[in-house]
Amino acid sequence: MKFGAFDHVDASGLPLGEHLEARLRLAEVYDRCGIHGYHVAEHHGTPLGYAPSPSVLLSAVAQRTRRMRIGPLVYMLPMYHPLRLLEEICMLDHMSNGRLMLGVGRGVSPHELKLFGVDLSKAQEMYVEAFEILMKGFREDRLTYQGRHYQFDQVPITLKPLQQPHPELWYGVLSPDTTAWAAANDVNIVTLALDEGARHIAERYRAEWAKLGKPIERLPLIGVSRHVVVADTDAEAKALARRAYAKWVDSFDRLWRDSGTSVRIAFPPIAALYPETWDEVEAVGNGIAGSPETVLRFVLAEAERTTMSYLVSWFAFGDLTVEQVTHSVELFSQHVMPAFQLH
Repeated sequence: MKFGAFDHVDASGLPLGEHLEARLRLAEVYDRCGIHGYHVAEHHGTPLGYAPSPSVLLSAVAQRTRRMRIGPLVYMLPMYHPLRLLEEICMLDHMSNGRLMLGVGRGVSPHELKLFGVDLSKAQEMYVEAFEILMKGFREDRLTYQGRHYQFDQVPITLKPLQQPHPELWYGVLSPDTTAWAAANDVNIVTLALDEGARHIAERYRAEWAKLGKPIERLPLIGVSRHVVVADTDAEAKALARRAYAKWVDSFDRLWRDSGTSVRIAFPPIAALYPETWDEVEAVGNGIAGSPETVLRFVLAEAERTTMSYLVSWFAFGDLTVEQVTHSVELFSQHVMPAFQLH
């Protein structure tokens, strides 16, 4: 069992420079406390994400940390020229001394894709082609590719990643059907699904892996992501979480409201994971706020329910301060993580 941290880098109320510096300070805390991986979201035109260029933030994180793996979850591939992204990935992998986790995806918000002139109906095709180009570019010194959206003829590829043949791959999964592709390509996964949904994804992944005859000891990480706040008492943790989540969920809804639509109508399965109040989040099992003992009970039960091998916690969200998140992570590392060392 391993433990990671996920970060939207969502609006905290601080000026942007202070906000980003706070995240760098927290990355140092995660590194010191033994967090396995730091995963950064990519969002555009919304206070839900103030790291619209994950590579920029991660290049700084690479210099402020030493052991923790780092990466986007995910790069929204249709937003990038694939050759430019290929070069950024290679740079980051070397700058982090081979600690890069390469998360890839299409992007789910039509409003964000539209900001970049990307047609949602073409985004999946663009994603597939861009992914193929990245994989080909990591292997070859000259890139030739003929697709519907991208064409290259003998383009020189002068940079290669430190990790060979490429950085480890990561993907966000909501459906068990996606696990066939993930298993075939040795992709680590993270899901937002709850309870039986998460368990079905984990079981299907293991079944697809076994079907391919791959050794179980090489099975990639199967992760679930949850909001987590730890404080000295349940009452203190819940007060922090209620306040911070109210700000986070406002950021979550903002771009949709500004566009005259509702994420809760457009994407009911995703919106159902993030109700309007923290107490509802806990009621559906998508987060926990409490003392170390309360949080440990939740994580133990979550591990049994989902059969996950990786918990990705959202420690920093809303207007939680650096000091509050630091205390939360320290308590988590001291009282929750050690219970899994023998597992």
